[in-house]
Amino acid sequence: MPSSRLRYCTLDVNRFSNAMTTGLVLIVAALVLGGVIATVGDRLGTRVGKARLSLFNLRPRQTATLITIMTGIVISASTFGLLFAVSDQLRTGVFELNRIQDNLEEARSELRETAAKKEQVETRLQSARKQQNTAQRRLEQTNRSLREAVTEQAQTQAQLKSTEQRLNASQTQFQQAQQLLASVSGQAARLRSEIQALQSDRQTLIQQRNEVRGQIAQRDQEIAQRDLAIRNREAQLKDLETQIAFLDQQKVSLEREYEDLRRGNVTLFRNQTLAWGVLRVERPDAAPQAISQLLQRANQLVAQIIKPGTSRSDQQVIRITTSQVEQLASQITSGQDYVVRVMSAGNYVVGEPCVLAGEACVDVVATAAPNEVVFQQGEVVAATTVNPSVMQEEKLNERILLLIAAAQFRCRQAGILDDTVTIAGNQRQVILDFIAQVQQSANSLEVKAVAAEDAYIAGAQLKLVAIQNDQLLFGTR
Repeated sequence: MPSSRLRYCTLDVNRFSNAMTTGLVLIVAALVLGGVIATVGDRLGTRVGKARLSLFNLRPRQTATLITIMTGIVISASTFGLLFAVSDQLRTGVFELNRIQDNLEEARSELRETAAKKEQVETRLQSARKQQNTAQRRLEQTNRSLREAVTEQAQTQAQLKSTEQRLNASQTQFQQAQQLLASVSGQAARLRSEIQALQSDRQTLIQQRNEVRGQIAQRDQEIAQRDLAIRNREAQLKDLETQIAFLDQQKVSLEREYEDLRRGNVTLFRNQTLAWGVLRVERPDAAPQAISQLLQRANQLVAQIIKPGTSRSDQQVIRITTSQVEQLASQITSGQDYVVRVMSAGNYVVGEPCVLAGEACVDVVATAAPNEVVFQQGEVVAATTVNPSVMQEEKLNERILLLIAAAQFRCRQAGILDDTVTIAGNQRQVILDFIAQVQQSANSLEVKAVAAEDAYIAGAQLKLVAIQNDQLLFGTR
């Protein structure tokens, strides 16, 4: 309420201030009008005097005086009438001056109170500004902390995504290993049954040979064939048993790595290849430099894995004994091609404490093997038999995928680097087209994974072929 009254009084003062200019103009107009009426009255009195007129039984001189007085009264009345008629502010100022002065005094009192309150508010405002500056500094610190937290969250999310991808890959490899183990176990059981049947046939043939001397030569030939088949099946059985043992080891390793992944954020696995290359050293003094370059690549990769976000780091992270490096250098100085691999000697997690502390604690091992031919061009790496007319499509696809997994396993077992084995150029559509061709066949087929060219330890290119009665029907490019 006081603020509204103060605003009302302020408006009145402004109104009178604006009306002052208008009043001055009206006063000038009234003076001019008074002068004109006075002149007219004077002339009228003069004429009345000269004419010696008499009003109300007065003398002519008194009549002239009366007319002059009346003229003054008319001048004053017309002046006030003009001012009051034209200026509403003048009427208000004359008749409401006391109220306006009271309002003005009250407004001045309220203005003083407002000034006092303004000083209090300014004091509070200064205090609030100080508090605001303090809060602003705290807000800036909070923003910096928030940005750092967001950056750490992004790094953590990237690490989590990488770990999830590795976990999914490990689960896929574990499932493939289980499927391959089941298939190999089934093949081993069938081979054992066939061996038993062949042994039984051999015993029968031996008995028949004793009974029928006349058919000895023919029976001996059949026995020799059966013995050869038994030896071949036994060799296959031994190979399958070796594969089963290796798959069991792989299964145990995958289960252990899977458990490690479930318990933590393992990002570097035991026997993981960190760097590799095909080296040919003509001079013995060049071997340490070539090995050092491989170790530097491995060190950079490990630093990026252990400390995500590190684009380039000069910190020594990996650790290898001098004797291992010297032994490796002496091994590759024969002048032929060697495949040198640097592998992790254990499992390590993201943010390994010893690495963050600046220590070189990631143990690695380096191996060298002559880059020799492992499989000749056209050599069968893995094979299986399918009958699309009686097998379900899902079972057929699973059999071919197991064949691919067995070929990859065979290559790894032979010492070929994991990442360098390609089947049908690793083109998914080419493999799907090959499976579709197999599904369209009405007879039993033998599907093989063969070497498309000479396969070395440094890499192998395989292709899939479908064979019927020792005749090549089709295959991948």
